[in-house]
Amino acid sequence: MNWLILAIAPGVAISAYIIFKDQYNREPRRHLIISFLLGMLSVLPALGLEIAAGFIQSNFPVFFKTTTGIAINAYFFVAFPEEIWKFCMLFWYAYRKKEFDEPFDGIVYAVMVGMGFATVENISYVSQYGLMTGIMRLFLAVPAHASFAIIMGYFMGKARFSAQKERFLLFLGVFWAIVFHGSYDFFLFLQESHKTGTDNASLLMFLGAVASLLTGIILSKKAIKEHLITSANKNTYQYNAEDN
Repeated sequence: MNWLILAIAPGVAISAYIIFKDQYNREPRRHLIISFLLGMLSVLPALGLEIAAGFIQSNFPVFFKTTTGIAINAYFFVAFPEEIWKFCMLFWYAYRKKEFDEPFDGIVYAVMVGMGFATVENISYVSQYGLMTGIMRLFLAVPAHASFAIIMGYFMGKARFSAQKERFLLFLGVFWAIVFHGSYDFFLFLQESHKTGTDNASLLMFLGAVASLLTGIILSKKAIKEHLITSANKNTYQYNAEDN
């Protein structure tokens, strides 16, 4: 039971934090729950594409041990299908809701979807590899998924209220989520491929993954701050207009 709590708690905690930050026009609980569940479901089609990619890798094992092969695996076989399906769930359900009425809502709903995905993934890893894996993912993988979601949601929040640049901003949301996700995985996969008893490169590659994560977190904090300021200005304007 302890491992299950450890697997679920990070995604729920991050979701609660983002919901708490949504100070204006908070989203209906049912939309948040459904978005989280859709994130959980998005694991299935993403996993299907990753399994298909696994067959390709099995036919070219030498190539996929090279740096180029590892990069293709990280960016196109893992990050791409996972972020695409998170985007599809977000776009299909929450994006056109009338309650999606301020840019910060893009971050809120994207995090719900992302944390739903991360929770299922976390349960799978922790159930297989134990509590230590859960502790590592508490500080690395789950915050990484949150940063990918915030970056995607930031652009989707801008796209929702920019008819002329909507498609371009939606593309940027998916693109940058894939870039950060792929970069994080790329360094971890490189680390796995260089694990030896005296290989200092393994530590450097792990630090590369951490650097990717920290960059994503820093940008996520800026994205949250920007959209919260936009929401505050919008609601202040509405409040003053009503008084007049």
